[in-house]
Amino acid sequence: MLVARSVLLFLLAAVFEIGGAWLVWQGVREHRGWIWIGAGVIALGVYGFVATLQPDAEFGRILAAYGGVFVAGSLAWGMVADGYRPDRWDVTGALICLAGMAVIVYAPRGR
Repeated sequence: MLVARSVLLFLLAAVFEIGGAWLVWQGVREHRGWIWIGAGVIALGVYGFVATLQPDAEFGRILAAYGGVFVAGSLAWGMVADGYRPDRWDVTGALICLAGMAVIVYAPRGR
C-alpha cells in the first residue's frame, strides 16, 4: 500500500510540475499571457507541496528520484499536449531514468 501511495504521489507531482512548466512556457513562448503564466506558477507551487507528502522523509532522495519521473513524464506530456514523437533513444533514456528512480526510492535498505 505504501508503494502504491508513493507512485500515485510521484504521478500527481509530475502533473503539477510538468503542467506548471508547460503553462509558463505557453504563456511566455506562445504569447498566451499572464493568466497562463500565473496558473503555471500556482501549479509549480502545488507540486512543491505534493512532494512533501511522500512517505520517505529524505528530501534529497525524493527529489533525486523524482528526476526520473520528470524525464519520463515530460516526454509523455509532450506527446499528449504538443504531438511530440519520441524516438527509441528518448524512450530508452526515460526507461533508464525510471529504473534509477525505482532503485533510489524502493530498494530495500534494511531499516
